[in-house]
Amino acid sequence: MTRVAAIDCGTNSIRLLVADADPATGQLIDLDRRMTIVRLGQGVDRTGRLAPEALERTFAACKEYAAIIKEHGAERVRFVATSASRDAENRDDFVRGVLDILGVEPEVITGDEEAEFSFTGATKELTGRADLAKPYLVVDIGGGSTEFVVGDDHVRGARSVDIGCVRMTERHLMHDGVVADPPTPAQIDAIRADIEAALDLVEQTVPLREARTLVGLAGSVTTVSAIAQNLPAYDPAAIHHSRVPYPRVREITESLLTSTHAERAAIPSMHPGRVDVIGAGALVLLTIMERIGAEEVVVSEHDILDGIAWKAAEDLQ
Repeated sequence: MTRVAAIDCGTNSIRLLVADADPATGQLIDLDRRMTIVRLGQGVDRTGRLAPEALERTFAACKEYAAIIKEHGAERVRFVATSASRDAENRDDFVRGVLDILGVEPEVITGDEEAEFSFTGATKELTGRADLAKPYLVVDIGGGSTEFVVGDDHVRGARSVDIGCVRMTERHLMHDGVVADPPTPAQIDAIRADIEAALDLVEQTVPLREARTLVGLAGSVTTVSAIAQNLPAYDPAAIHHSRVPYPRVREITESLLTSTHAERAAIPSMHPGRVDVIGAGALVLLTIMERIGAEEVVVSEHDILDGIAWKAAEDLQ
């Protein structure tokens, strides 16, 4: 076993996984897995820069994670930064801050690299499942972007597009710093139009409709699963590899998009950092399912973070 630490810093959250990995057997044993909402991408779509307060929140989480990594004695640390830091003019400030705190330079990866990591993390343990037909379509709905990967044992096509839940919320549901409560039908239509246009782009290079199993990743999808199961609290074990049928996804999405902030916040499994962005995230998932005719989504708690951990372990072989 190789002890590794993986950090995934996205637009909305920063996550840590410390695990023992055995690439020979495909076994990944969690030692510590946690997530902090930092909203690194706050305002990036509008200003093109990372906000000072967003950097401050992110660096505070990095300090907490550095202590955990030291405590567990990880042999290798990989820090991957995605959409928000990739787009920002002042991303050098972010890189320097992370390097000072964790001693590793964040890898500001491309959308295609992000998709590869997500596919590995989501599908490595699905191999051999007779009830899940290949090829898989892995959809990772992040804060700033959504990654699409079609593959079986290998990736057939991948693309990243800018239709993350935070980006869609800030672009269409926010006015003077306040999120619509609830959104208007026109605002919802505008988000859907953006998603449909992005899916047109994805289909130019990724064979979405060839997929036989839709695998959904990240907080928007896992929260939809938690709501579908009426969980009294967020429960990763109950959510991992749950299957949510299309009619239930549609019902939940419509409910989220017509509810108020207070009503969404009162959902027992809702993370406070997702209250304002979950409606847009659920709409991304619903629109994808409608585009490819998916009867259900298989929900995975294992995603890009697990893919980063596997890559870190392979680096030490």
